[in-house]
Amino acid sequence: MRTSKPITVTLGKQQALLEDRLQSGAYESASEVIRAGLRALDREEAALSQIMRAKIREAIDDPRPDVTAADVFARLRARHAEGQ
Repeated sequence: MRTSKPITVTLGKQQALLEDRLQSGAYESASEVIRAGLRALDREEAALSQIMRAKIREAIDDPRPDVTAADVFARLRARHAEGQ
């Protein structure tokens, strides 16, 4: 039993990229190209998520004292005033 359903996708300028991949023989169908693209997107999103989690953990573990919002805004106002 088929677990997927046919869909229609408008690729615009990316149509030529899909056709290039088919002509190269790297893929046998448009479906294979689309699936490969979605897998690459999943990998990219997972990598970005991992990077963000590491950055958040780094910030949480930072031993330096916290900076108050008032101090941050005072510094921003001072920096903005310097630029005028």
